[in-house]
Amino acid sequence: MNNTLLQASAISKSFHDPQTIQILKEVSFSLDRGEFVSIIGKSGCGKSTLLYILSTMDTDYEGGLKIEGREMKGRDEQELAEVRNEKIGFVFQFHYLLNEFTVLRNVMLPGLKLGKLSPQEVEHRAIEKLKILGIAEEALKSPNQLSGGQKQRVAIARALINDPVIIMGDEPTGNLDKKNTEIVFDIFRELAESYHQTLLVVTHDNAFAERTHRIITMEDGMILSPLG
Repeated sequence: MNNTLLQASAISKSFHDPQTIQILKEVSFSLDRGEFVSIIGKSGCGKSTLLYILSTMDTDYEGGLKIEGREMKGRDEQELAEVRNEKIGFVFQFHYLLNEFTVLRNVMLPGLKLGKLSPQEVEHRAIEKLKILGIAEEALKSPNQLSGGQKQRVAIARALINDPVIIMGDEPTGNLDKKNTEIVFDIFRELAESYHQTLLVVTHDNAFAERTHRIITMEDGMILSPLG
């Protein structure tokens, strides 16, 4: 079985507003199953732009992107939405939890949207994810009753609900203090090492990046050290 999960081939992207500015320049790398990889680089180097292309949310680019051997370029929005819902979990700097729902319901929402399991099965799975992350006792609270670190753990549980093949994080610890950054890092490491979850995380935190399996360093839209 091919161990390559994601393959980026010569990905380039430019913005045209009003001048043409090239943001990414022929970025190529691959990601294997079970890897915990970080992308680092100065602000404006193209890290987040690359992540949004790899997550299939941005389709305006040149080059190729394969996830589990399937080419993503040229697929219609419905197909890409299915890939995002089923294959990719997202953790952002801000948790984007909905305060009108309980913690449990927030975690369930992507599973309900995917529609492959019954609501009862989705609920059971959500409780299991909250248990893994050590916050099952908060399940019936509103997100606004939680600390920042707890909210980010709920967001990670939500990202895991559909058992994605890859978790993508955009500055997932950028809004957290040192203690909660450590908690989130330990969760990610546990997911990679115990559950063989693949993780790709954009971060400004070099101390975080240095403890991942591999670092991809970007500068001026290019990769400097694909092997870390």
